[in-house]
Amino acid sequence: MNIVKVNCVELAYDSFGNENDEAIILIAGLGTQMIRWTDSFCRILAARGFRVIRFDNRDVGCSTHFSYYPRLDFDALATSLMSGQLPDIPYTLDDMASDAIGLLDTLSIDRAHFIGRSMGGMIAQIVASEYPERVLSLTSIMSSSGNPALPQTAPDVMVMMTKPAPNPFEDEAGFLAHNLSFAKRIAGTGYPFEEDAYQSLILEEVQRAYDPGSVGRQIAAIAVSGDRRPRLATIKVPALVIHGMDDPLFVPACGEDTASAIPGAKLMLVDGMGHDLPHQLYKLIVDGIEQMARRN
Repeated sequence: MNIVKVNCVELAYDSFGNENDEAIILIAGLGTQMIRWTDSFCRILAARGFRVIRFDNRDVGCSTHFSYYPRLDFDALATSLMSGQLPDIPYTLDDMASDAIGLLDTLSIDRAHFIGRSMGGMIAQIVASEYPERVLSLTSIMSSSGNPALPQTAPDVMVMMTKPAPNPFEDEAGFLAHNLSFAKRIAGTGYPFEEDAYQSLILEEVQRAYDPGSVGRQIAAIAVSGDRRPRLATIKVPALVIHGMDDPLFVPACGEDTASAIPGAKLMLVDGMGHDLPHQLYKLIVDGIEQMARRN
């Protein structure tokens, strides 16, 4: 793992593959760390002839955290947004997109393929729209366009996502039960939920960094992002939208809307896939990414 200074924050990253190959930047989702892009997934991508770079977004993992920031009042946040005011939040998705570009600058990479999952897909969309000269292709996975008319997340999923988890250092069993129940709820029906592997992953994340407030701060960044469809309409690079048919967090209509908003985008709807990326789908996903990357 390496640490670089970008936009007054430190970002942790690592890479796979030959440094002379075209770069792929992997952007993680809400409150999750770069290791959600597993080593095996990264190696499969690298074996296709890419330099694969994954990093911890600001406020998670081994990157700079904003733990000093006061706890967000979500009622006040909603009130501000409804009145058309920009609430006081520590950072936005645009700041996180700028971080990704700053990482390219630090690594002396002119252009790269950007791949994001969930919130990371939103960040990748902003990168492709605001920094077109730095983007070779875009892949948005299990994400959304920000269109307010889209179906909302199932209420029970929202409750599970925003409910505080027990402190893992005081109640590890309760922490694991909380996270496993949520992961099972958003997983697809087409592939077995591998509880032991997921448990190991979330415990590894705790060992790397534990900051329960980061999820709320990143939800706020998503909330102020608004409707990205006008931005998506400006994207000119090859674009792929991948979405699970079983996704209860961002229902399939969210992926369909994203693809329809990006000129020429290809939509890949995956049966049995939820808001997760089981290893059984790695080859299918990588095939789609490679095909899109080779179009450029």
